[in-house]
Amino acid sequence: MDTRQSFVGSIDQGTTSTRFLIFDRDGSCIASHQVEFEQIFPHPGWHEHDPLEIIGSVETCIDGAVRKFEAEGYHRADIKAVGITNQRETTVVWDIMTGHPLRNAIVWTDTRSQDIVDKLKKKPGASKLQQICGLPLSTYSSCTKLLWMLENNPAIKEVYERGMLAFGTIDTWLVYCLNGGSKNNVHVSDPTNASRTMFMNLETLQYDDYLLDFFGIRGVHLPRIVPSSDANAYGSLSDGILAGVPITGCLGDQSAALVGQKGFSPGMAKNTYGTGCFLLYNVGEKPVFSNHGLLATVAYHFDGKPIYALEGSIAVGGSGVKFLQKNLEFFKEPKEVNNLALTVKDNGGCVFVTAFSGLFAPYWIDDAKGTIFGITQYTKKGHLARAILEATCFQTKAILDAMEKDSGHALSELAVDGGMSSSDLAMQIQANLISIPVYRPEMRETTALGAAIAAGLAIGIWHNFAELRDINRAGGTVFQPKISRKESAESFALWEKAVRMSKGWVGTGAGSPNEKSNGTDNKVVEIGTKAKIDGLAVKILPAAGGGGGGVFGDLDDADEEDLCLELKRVEILQRLKRLRKAAGLL
Repeated sequence: MDTRQSFVGSIDQGTTSTRFLIFDRDGSCIASHQVEFEQIFPHPGWHEHDPLEIIGSVETCIDGAVRKFEAEGYHRADIKAVGITNQRETTVVWDIMTGHPLRNAIVWTDTRSQDIVDKLKKKPGASKLQQICGLPLSTYSSCTKLLWMLENNPAIKEVYERGMLAFGTIDTWLVYCLNGGSKNNVHVSDPTNASRTMFMNLETLQYDDYLLDFFGIRGVHLPRIVPSSDANAYGSLSDGILAGVPITGCLGDQSAALVGQKGFSPGMAKNTYGTGCFLLYNVGEKPVFSNHGLLATVAYHFDGKPIYALEGSIAVGGSGVKFLQKNLEFFKEPKEVNNLALTVKDNGGCVFVTAFSGLFAPYWIDDAKGTIFGITQYTKKGHLARAILEATCFQTKAILDAMEKDSGHALSELAVDGGMSSSDLAMQIQANLISIPVYRPEMRETTALGAAIAAGLAIGIWHNFAELRDINRAGGTVFQPKISRKESAESFALWEKAVRMSKGWVGTGAGSPNEKSNGTDNKVVEIGTKAKIDGLAVKILPAAGGGGGGVFGDLDDADEEDLCLELKRVEILQRLKRLRKAAGLL
């Protein structure tokens, strides 16, 4: 094939919008078109998409991007293949005879299946699931979404009982529709998407009998699992401006971002800084089942060989910046956080644990709440802005440390993309904390580029990873660490302390954040014995009278020294109270 004038199209079907991008052999984006679509929220915790609107948005974007491409003087005949990347876990069902969807798709963020998850966790054999499929039971994966549909939609149950129910994630639905639907019935999925269903054995890359029996879905038509890059398995576009062009690659969005960053070697990782953050860490040719709260998944399946990854997620990334913008009105545009943070030289002693909905990987602390430590009269807006950028970077370091422990591979460089990666300050903080270089490409459409790479490898646009080494490297920025590992460790230790102190804020009777920390038993301190509280030697005495009531007293006329002494006294009394509680005196 003459690759000098060959281009690859990439369908990027996301949670809130769809895009079609056209890349040349150097990885440059020549043209693109984007369409947003409706977000449907029927009830609290429910999130749906219209499957027909999704495929319609894809067709609109293909048409729009190709017309822009031709307006630049190129020819549609030079687009040799199309790749697909998509939101994962989102679930679609349809009648295999008619090809029509039977209800709205249930989106990956939807939590309506929590009751089903709770029941499944009590079922014999539930403890074996994660070692087979890599995922824990949760509302996140596709399986409980499908089970909810079967339990709650009589029309779907009736089609299932007739043996005509087809299931697919968004990649499967797009391939099926783009190939002409029931007419050609191309019903396939790649391992990076199939691994998010809980139906696939992570080692064999095939549906597992134990899993299918556990969930009771043997009568459902499941897509055939095929490699992520394949010249024939995904068929071709049956209609439209690119009719006849083959679909030759498919990757779930986070895997596509790893491929787009060329994370092809064990120990390479990417972090996408979006509303939250998703880290994917290449662990090589064998899956690694985490002991540190991470998910095992498939990174990609090229040239007959699967490569695996560990995945960690951070709940609050860019949404933390939005919190400062919308809730506290610190600035008008999110990008202004960088300038505000630069008005101060450091965080001024502030640590912001952004546990707005608990903490995700690797902590998984449900009862944590957003907490700010170290505020003084010196604290300014800039300190809080810097602290909220640091919070995402601290959590990224925590996940990367867990990934290294699980995988045994030392990270050599972190590739980054997503909105928050545009902050030079945030990326420099990140490099300082993880003590390795952070690489940010100039062209940050890495998810779409990953799908294009998968498609291009299948048809010879690129032949191997070596050819891809310099793709999208020109103009990138490398952030080198500027502090010592000792300084980084000291800073991270303070963050870890703040995380421990953020526990226990949810629920009635929330106890001391130190209770049951690290899974150890509480220590009983005898009355009359000496103990150390944060390095201060004290003697534990029984509580007397009012237990120190009125400690604040009338401080209106106190000078600064008096205030400091009184606050120190309050601090000591609070520590004594915690020790008495541990000793069973309160």
